[in-house]
Amino acid sequence: MTTMRTATRPLLLGLWLAVAAPLVGCVPTPAAPSGSAGPPPSAVPVTPQPTPAGPTPTPSFIRPTPTPLPTFLVYVVQPGDSLEGIADDFGTTGRSIALWNRFMYPSLDPLSDDYEPDRIVVGWTLRLLPDSEYDPEAFPEPSR
Repeated sequence: MTTMRTATRPLLLGLWLAVAAPLVGCVPTPAAPSGSAGPPPSAVPVTPQPTPAGPTPTPSFIRPTPTPLPTFLVYVVQPGDSLEGIADDFGTTGRSIALWNRFMYPSLDPLSDDYEPDRIVVGWTLRLLPDSEYDPEAFPEPSR
């Protein structure tokens, strides 16, 4: 059997103290044999705590998605069309169609002296919202 030289023993002892000694405190104490009498040394009575019914809510930090603006339908004026006829077909009013399109076609502006609701031209593309009426708060005045 080979013996260690006396000079290397302190080195090995120092290495053991640096690496293995701190781990000794991490090893759990062995459990008492099953036949031993008395309660375990750390036995503390546990009082049951009530739990809320249902899942626990978790906080949400997601910003809500803003409601998108309505999407306009584009209608191309056909021969024989009128604002009121188009409005009846799409569940809106002729005045609403005129207001939605007044900047593209100034003759449709009900607030203008040049308002001509009966004058629409074949080929015009009119924007409209089916089953809706013009809401001045939903469509603010654009800057001219």
